[in-house]
Amino acid sequence: MAKDTAPRWDRRMQQRLARGEAAALGELYDRFAALVHSQAHLMLDDEDAAGLVTREVFAQIWESPEEYDPKQGSMRSWVAHLTHRRSVRRLRTSAATSYAAEHGEDTAPDPDEVEQRVRNATAAARADYIVASMPAPLRQALKLAYVDRRDYRQAAAELGVTEDEARRRLRLGLQLLSTANARPLEGSAPPGYGRIR
Repeated sequence: MAKDTAPRWDRRMQQRLARGEAAALGELYDRFAALVHSQAHLMLDDEDAAGLVTREVFAQIWESPEEYDPKQGSMRSWVAHLTHRRSVRRLRTSAATSYAAEHGEDTAPDPDEVEQRVRNATAAARADYIVASMPAPLRQALKLAYVDRRDYRQAAAELGVTEDEARRRLRLGLQLLSTANARPLEGSAPPGYGRIR
């Protein structure tokens, strides 16, 4: 399979959505709703807003499945990209609304402060996306080291691998995570979908 070619499932799903198959939307929702909701919640820190973004993302997919370009990456990455765009839009709107409510209608929030909130939320969502996309062995090693506070020797013993393998998994996992802040804000997309503009 060529690097820039989406998996067969992604192409078939797009075709089914374009034909208006409601079952395809249900299947897509079952597969990606948790990703969308968790990414939106992580960025917005608001359960209701995350639910709204989730509904908006799947409505957009249903209304415009042709927006997905298999040459740009996987369906999963595209869905995460849509979630990111909607969440950023909602984050900027809510910052302006809450600032106006606190300081009066004629004032606007500091644009640098709003953009810093967007950058922080984007980095957190990218890190979450990267961890969720990692192969299970890397994810398990990172969990043992950073959540359960195990050193590489203890992680190796719990995973049933050599110490060298545990260090390798941790190093690879951390290298992947280091890309969470590597992309500029403008044109930012989850790994694997689209290009930086």
